[in-house]
Amino acid sequence: MAALKPVESQSGSSSGLTRWQLALAIGGPILLGAGAVYLWRKRTVSKRSERKAPEGSSSPVPKEDSGRGENEADGLSLLDRAQAAKNKGNKYFKAGKFEQAIQCYTEAIGLCPVNQKQDLSTFYQNRAAAFEQLQKWNEVAEDCTKAVALNPKYIKALYRRAKAYDKLDNKKECLEDVTAVCILEGFQNQQSMLLADRVLKQLGKEKAKEKYKNREPLMPSPQFIKSYFNSFTDDIISQPLLKGETPDEDKDKEGEAADIRGTERSGYLKAKQYMEEENYDKIISECTKEIESKGKYVAEALLLRATFYLLIGNATAAQPDLDMVVSMKDANVKLRANALIKRGSMYMQQQQSQLSTQDFNMAADIDPQNADVYHHRGQLKILLDNVEEAVEDFDECIRLRPDSALAQAQKCFALYRQAYTGSNPLQIQVAVKGFEDVIKNFPKCAEGYALYAQALTDQQHFSKADEMYDKCIELEPDNATTYVHKGLLQLQWKQDLDKGLELISKAIEIDNKCDFAYETMGTIEVQRGNLAKAIDMFSKAINLAKSEMEMAHLYSLCDAAYAQTEVAKKYGLKPPTL
Repeated sequence: MAALKPVESQSGSSSGLTRWQLALAIGGPILLGAGAVYLWRKRTVSKRSERKAPEGSSSPVPKEDSGRGENEADGLSLLDRAQAAKNKGNKYFKAGKFEQAIQCYTEAIGLCPVNQKQDLSTFYQNRAAAFEQLQKWNEVAEDCTKAVALNPKYIKALYRRAKAYDKLDNKKECLEDVTAVCILEGFQNQQSMLLADRVLKQLGKEKAKEKYKNREPLMPSPQFIKSYFNSFTDDIISQPLLKGETPDEDKDKEGEAADIRGTERSGYLKAKQYMEEENYDKIISECTKEIESKGKYVAEALLLRATFYLLIGNATAAQPDLDMVVSMKDANVKLRANALIKRGSMYMQQQQSQLSTQDFNMAADIDPQNADVYHHRGQLKILLDNVEEAVEDFDECIRLRPDSALAQAQKCFALYRQAYTGSNPLQIQVAVKGFEDVIKNFPKCAEGYALYAQALTDQQHFSKADEMYDKCIELEPDNATTYVHKGLLQLQWKQDLDKGLELISKAIEIDNKCDFAYETMGTIEVQRGNLAKAIDMFSKAINLAKSEMEMAHLYSLCDAAYAQTEVAKKYGLKPPTL
């Protein structure tokens, strides 16, 4: 887990803020807290009105139109006559007579002098509001466009056009308009922000679906792979080769044909040797040889191949192998349980939490003494915000494996998160004491220091948090994620942007496949106003994404930054920068 990103719940970021906000800056402080990166200042969102009524419509709805206006209009200026027509249209609008309202607004538009841009833009916007009630979305968009051309910072017209584009499935245009609205409103209106969030998620999912299907498989860094396998203690395929289990190379020194049995068993054992040598690119092909030759270690080869398919982000190829291992009733129960854990984790990445839970429960049923089941199910429960159940699973893991430092650290984090979100100072102290015990009893566990550092950051004990990250780096100098966290800490603690960026750049230097580093760098560059560089960073993170869900999230950030560049070009709107 030390190589992974901060924990984020199934319902979204642990701050309760929508993900797209990470890529739109408001100049607030950068915070790191409770296992998630906050790049947004929490604000109380004030709810706005439905914005359905046209402008200038505060007068009560009349029982009937008096018919006055034509006689009184004589001698009035064109603008006065236009305003009278608009007011008449407002009365029709409030009475639900939208066709008549449209006629009046059209009359107002025709009468209004072209140099009266403010008034003319209002008339177009009011007519768009009436068209909206009739669900004539093309007409809504056209009239709002005319209103915005006359008044580029017209919030009502921009928001109404965004809604029309949404109905017309013009997501890109919708996003640009609602981004402009959010900036103009200072990110204070919940309706606008929810629309932006929804459109960004839709765009992200659409783009990720296509990109992920055609992506080139990419092996993660050796540090990531080692950290992944270190999270298992009962995983047969990650254990070192036993004495005598050496790959059966061709011993055909005297021209004899290689022994068939030796050929059958060599694929998997060669793959294991490549694992020890960190020659990971050859593992899948060697496992395939073992499987195709129906060798001695077919079940092991299927599980190892599936594991590396998952590591390179190819869940489609991994699932049939995992399914086969699970169905092998005569296979070692630990192999089957491990396959269920990995399939359950895969389902969780795909946001299929019910299937994920089923697999973890099945693993616990078939191998109740397997500590890995409870450790990884505990992590699942944290993601599902079932903290009490997560703690129970970590306790069971610790009972079975008292020396499991990772489980001890994860349990402390779960307890801390529960106390922090519940604003329970006494329980927070208990959780902090637990972290102290973990790093005392397991001084070589980098995860314990990392999670403790996140808790300390929440409590604004920045100096001690920095010490904990230094301990992590001392134990795992090749773990790029720690440098990212330490860099973010500098931004919150000392507002030292240069030092923060230096540390995140160091993370990329250590591991140029660290998508978390590119994502964080991109988010900071958005806040600095360097949108082109931000988009470049997000694009690099997208190419490294390990799941379709993660890729969709990154596309959302990238699209948010791109929309901001377009809004800056069109309307000169930019949020405050760092």
